[in-house]
Amino acid sequence: MKMPNLKGKRALVTGASRGIGKAIALALAEQGADVAITYERSHEKAQALVAEIKAGGCNAYAFQADSADPEAVKRSVDLASQALGGLDILVNNAGIFQYGPLEELDLETLDSVLNINIKSVVLASQAALAYLPEGGRIINLGSVLAERVPMTNLSIYSMSKAALIALTKGLARDLGVRNITVNIVHPGPTDTDMNPADGAGSQAMRDGIALGRYGKTDDVAALVAFLSGPGAGHITGTGIAVDGGYGA
Repeated sequence: MKMPNLKGKRALVTGASRGIGKAIALALAEQGADVAITYERSHEKAQALVAEIKAGGCNAYAFQADSADPEAVKRSVDLASQALGGLDILVNNAGIFQYGPLEELDLETLDSVLNINIKSVVLASQAALAYLPEGGRIINLGSVLAERVPMTNLSIYSMSKAALIALTKGLARDLGVRNITVNIVHPGPTDTDMNPADGAGSQAMRDGIALGRYGKTDDVAALVAFLSGPGAGHITGTGIAVDGGYGA
């Protein structure tokens, strides 16, 4: 029987009470990792995920943290590392999707996008560097919309995800000497409660997907699990799309 690739590893996945984050947490646990997650409001869903992971034989913890709050972000990394007994993998998944014409953008919305989609990733990564050993992993969740914007009113969201590409490449250079890899995963249209495959406007997105169907959260999670494992030890500073050919 093939041994789990991540046995003995410890992972933190931010914003993981549902959707892609939940699928990532489960995929890492299925490979043997102990997992901590953060959540903002979904306490019951977070606790249900913790119970599911524990039932599979791995340790799991959930910490409430508003990703717009710098102190909460840093504190959650410290708490997760203490609970897990260290940290090998950081998955920066927490993010928000905001769209609309620039002329209608208010400062509060702009600050939310920048604080959650960019600043929280920087701060979580910074805090994690106190714990990540040689061979550690940082994986950021970007978007297929970071490099290609096929529709209107996405300027601010796309900007925030494009910034993560530069951060990923820069950190890969900075941390290469410590043998810590840093990569970014770009989901395309993925079936979640926030972007259901049968939701309003879904057909227009589906028409742009080469495979003709929405992705599943497990599709994204499988790539994150691979990048977390020993088979991806020489992959760093790279962005990989899981989009069914949406960006082709």
